[in-house]
Amino acid sequence: MKFAPEGYPFIFGSLSVTVVVSAVLFRLWKTGSHPSGVYLFLGVSCFLLLVTVFMAFFFRDPERRIPAGEGIFVSPADGKVILIRDIYEKDYLKSEVKQVSVFMSPLDVHVNRAPCDGKVITVKYSPGKYMAAYRDDASIKNENIVVVLDGKQGIVMVRQVAGFIARRAVCRAKVGDSLKRGEEYGMIKFSSRLDLYLPKDADLKVKPGDRVKAGESVVAVGH
Repeated sequence: MKFAPEGYPFIFGSLSVTVVVSAVLFRLWKTGSHPSGVYLFLGVSCFLLLVTVFMAFFFRDPERRIPAGEGIFVSPADGKVILIRDIYEKDYLKSEVKQVSVFMSPLDVHVNRAPCDGKVITVKYSPGKYMAAYRDDASIKNENIVVVLDGKQGIVMVRQVAGFIARRAVCRAKVGDSLKRGEEYGMIKFSSRLDLYLPKDADLKVKPGDRVKAGESVVAVGH
């Protein structure tokens, strides 16, 4: 199993704490210096081990089968489609677009992938609040990172949105980079949201409530 690079400090840090604390408690138990040493050793060790397992589970980065074909847009995130709407994006695209928002729970894979081939023309970090990511206004009010891609099907924007639990979005892409459809470009730590802004004439293939996988699920086809 592959893990996101951002996860290694959490995984190995948690594992190190588990080993050290368990060793200390085991010694206390064996020397009899703690009257309930065996229960303390088993309880704390099991809890720390579960935390380590959760960290490994959360930062997992499974392989994905990237679909081939002209004009395909794939989901940039794992999770549930919570919003689809036609809007005018006034800050970066300055045009009528289709917005598709995906909510990621703590149980979803949190690695983000490029929705299409394209050259990165904008990367913009905006500080903000940490409201629940499923709220409609979270995209603008919460801390977020915008990436704009210039591809064959037009200009596409993805916005990583921090949530109530998620406090850190990571974007590895830089202006001038060329990304391939399904290529990893960042992640958001813990539950969060990702907004995808597509050309207005894109033919959507998902609806609210659908479950999608980053880099694998087709969300739209361009013209």
